[in-house]
Amino acid sequence: MSRVAKKPIAVANSVEIKIADGQITVKGPKGTLSIAKPANVEVNIENGHAVLSSANDESIALTGTIRAILSNMVTGVSEGFTRKLELVGVGYRAAVDGNNLNLSLGFSHPVVFTAPAGITITTPTQTEILISGSDKQLIGEVAAKIRAYRKPEPYKGKGIRYAGEKINMKEAKKA
Repeated sequence: MSRVAKKPIAVANSVEIKIADGQITVKGPKGTLSIAKPANVEVNIENGHAVLSSANDESIALTGTIRAILSNMVTGVSEGFTRKLELVGVGYRAAVDGNNLNLSLGFSHPVVFTAPAGITITTPTQTEILISGSDKQLIGEVAAKIRAYRKPEPYKGKGIRYAGEKINMKEAKKA
C-alpha cells in the first residue's frame, strides 16, 4: 500500500487549484501548470491541503504518482525549481543571447540551444549554466538535452555535468 498517496499536500495561500473537465490546474505567482486527472483518482481541497484518494486498490500506485506530480506543480508555481550545470574543459564556455544558449564545447562549430517556453537559462560565469522555471519535469529534460551535447568522459572528466555530480575516473592505459 502506498504511503505517498495518503500524505496531504500543503497549498500556499497564493496557489489556486482547480479541478474541471478532467484536468487539474495549478495557478500561482510563477505561472500555471496543468495535468490530466485520471478517472480512478479523486482530489479534494480541504483547509489549505489537497488530499488524494483512490477509487479502488488497483489504482493506489497511480494515486501516489499523481500526488507527487501535483506536489511538484504546487512547489513550482509558488517557489520554482533550478538546476545547475557545470562545464569542465579547456575552452568550454557558455553564453546566453536572448532565448538562445551558445556553447563552445571543443567542436569545430558553436552549439546553439533554444530554451523552450517557460524555461529561463542564465550563465552566472562562463562555466556555469542555471536552468530555472516552474515545471520540474521540463527543467530536468532541458538539463539532460544540454548535458547530452558533451557528456563527461571518464578519463579526463571533461564535459557538461550536473552540479555536484561525481564522475568515476578511469586509469589510463599502461604500457
